[in-house]
Amino acid sequence: MQVAFKSEEGKNEILKYYESLLKNWSFPHEEINVNTGYGKTFIIATGKEKLPPLILLHGSGMNSVMWINEMEKYSYNYRVYAVDMPGEPGKSNETQLPLEGDDFSSWLNDVFEALSIEKASIVGISLGAWLGAKFSIKYPQKVNKLVLLCPAGIGPQKKSFIFKSIFYMLLGEKGIDKLYYKINGNKLIPQVMLNYQKLIAKHFNFRKETIPLFSDDELIKLTMPIALFVGGKDVMLHSEKTAKRLEALLGHANINLIPDEGHSLVNQGDEIREFLN
Repeated sequence: MQVAFKSEEGKNEILKYYESLLKNWSFPHEEINVNTGYGKTFIIATGKEKLPPLILLHGSGMNSVMWINEMEKYSYNYRVYAVDMPGEPGKSNETQLPLEGDDFSSWLNDVFEALSIEKASIVGISLGAWLGAKFSIKYPQKVNKLVLLCPAGIGPQKKSFIFKSIFYMLLGEKGIDKLYYKINGNKLIPQVMLNYQKLIAKHFNFRKETIPLFSDDELIKLTMPIALFVGGKDVMLHSEKTAKRLEALLGHANINLIPDEGHSLVNQGDEIREFLN
């Protein structure tokens, strides 16, 4: 199995930057490590423990630091857990789990058990949204509400993205800047996060396999309240096909196609909280 980092030196650089971002975050939070059947899992937690639990799942090539700007607002109504997924450039076990089979959903179930969570709402983006859906299909009784941001596994991936990313990476640092600009829907990324994404791109072993599509029979098992947010300028996934398929299969789903947004849907916090609350 592939591991997250290309080298120990690269791993240390990524985690050092991660720690600096957490250190500069002024909002009260906890850093938790739990044991699972798939190794150690790192979690950023905030909010009063008596509040309902909310799980945040990041996308591939990132970690839970992506949620920092939103966690404070979520914590007003929830006990929030931003979980580093295994095999990604975070602080959890660095072995990448196979996308086929039940390992990923079993790992998340281990996290639920380690945190003594019987039922939680889940917000996931990209691969994290795919995992949120996969877990909700297998353990529907454990999911209160489900929010999918640009989810993989529902609509097809854009094959052209692979060639575009190779092209831009061949152009050096300016090309990489342009690639992330396009992923973000042709919108600027804060410099501190752009620098971090470029550091990750340098040292992280990105997954090369296609993320499996869910069958119709699997998706109709998502009977809990569900909201979908996709960007019309997503260069990685076919957003309209994702929205149309989920709307056709799940009549109760709250479908949101946002024309001017890309794959990095980080500006929909107010709309997500309105749905959750």
